[in-house]
Amino acid sequence: MCHLDADHLPGLGVSFLCAIPFRNFAKNKSMENTISTASMPRIGDMAPDFEVMTSTGKLKFSDYNKGSWVIFFSHPADFTPVCTTELSAFAEEEPRFNFMNCKLLGLSIDSIHSHIAWIQNVRKNLGVMMKFPLIADIDMKVSKLYGMLQPGESETAAVRAVFFIDPAGKIRLVMYYPLNVGRNMEEIIRVLKALQTSDEHKVAMPLNWKPGAKVIVPPPKTITELEDRESNSSCEKIDFYLCKRELAV
Repeated sequence: MCHLDADHLPGLGVSFLCAIPFRNFAKNKSMENTISTASMPRIGDMAPDFEVMTSTGKLKFSDYNKGSWVIFFSHPADFTPVCTTELSAFAEEEPRFNFMNCKLLGLSIDSIHSHIAWIQNVRKNLGVMMKFPLIADIDMKVSKLYGMLQPGESETAAVRAVFFIDPAGKIRLVMYYPLNVGRNMEEIIRVLKALQTSDEHKVAMPLNWKPGAKVIVPPPKTITELEDRESNSSCEKIDFYLCKRELAV
């Protein structure tokens, strides 16, 4: 609020004095947005914990994540066409994810009643049941915590984000899709398998890698390792730093 008038400070008009707090307010809001963007979870960060109500009951993320991978994804809204194709596909593939020791967790800025009605609608029309929990993030707390709200796309609907979180609670990969482009389920499964394979065998994955294809072994770090690499006939050597091999079945 502005309590001074022009008589108190000669030469300064009331409009000038009243503009100062508004400029400071705008500056502070800009700083808040910058801080919010900078604090978005990144690859290598521990996944922020939260407690929420979902379509399957109350859920604490750290408990849900314990001992398994989690694919945590957001969708813009219930009862929308693209989201219906996506989440029905997640539901169909849930046994495949579970076989890979991975749980699914969805989110949108909708009420729990909307979630339940939509789940029933999808089961009625498509014959698919969404058994995984859907977070009712009506207050947007989790969406903001995970950077799922991106004002340039929408201020009220979450973008199509996908977080791959390992059993230790670390974020390993992040995908973002706009509101009008659906995700690729096979790519999500491929990436999950690639991360798990890399962890198990301490290797990297080349372009377009799929399960069963050759993997990249780490480059040598010492002269001795280089000499061993040169004499090793069990891998496909393109050069000393690029070597591929098959994984034992």
